[in-house]
Amino acid sequence: MQTPSAVLDVQPDTVPEYLNADPKLWWEVQQFLHYEADLLDSRSFDTWLTLLDEQIVYRMPLARNVRRDAVATEYTRPGETAWFDEGIETLRQRVAQINTGIHWAEEPASRISHLVSNVRIMNVDTEAEGGEQVSVRSRFLVYQNRLQGEVSLFVGKRQDVLRRSGAGWKILSREIFLDQNVLLAKALTTFF
Repeated sequence: MQTPSAVLDVQPDTVPEYLNADPKLWWEVQQFLHYEADLLDSRSFDTWLTLLDEQIVYRMPLARNVRRDAVATEYTRPGETAWFDEGIETLRQRVAQINTGIHWAEEPASRISHLVSNVRIMNVDTEAEGGEQVSVRSRFLVYQNRLQGEVSLFVGKRQDVLRRSGAGWKILSREIFLDQNVLLAKALTTFF
């Protein structure tokens, strides 16, 4: 995947991709992402897991402060250190741990709100192995409140690849680009 900085580059003499997006597909994808956010906010983690493809790559690279001429290296690459670099098994284990009720950083449970916006269809591959795949870019803001006054805000960008299955969409990959290079929260227990 490209870094967010590289993805956001605009080529002056090309037709912007958003002009080619099918509004019906965009609406369908946006509704899927909002449904996913509702599941996470309502702590329906087992149902959320059903939205993930068995081959999912779920990754949150680290951000680094870099010079403008090195912006392509702002985020760590696959194989380098990351906040998350998981597949379906580790995601299932995280959900199972939270569901025990004895997860130290989630007992009592956090109150969380996911806001997903700026959803854009970047590419549609109708010939992809396993079914139609859609590359999606979005922005997120995640608000987390624990105990009386412990508040964490997570803001950033996401790059998803969704695969259409018989039951609807599945998340094949998610790369989460947090807009902070020092984690200000005490723990990363939420899903993005």
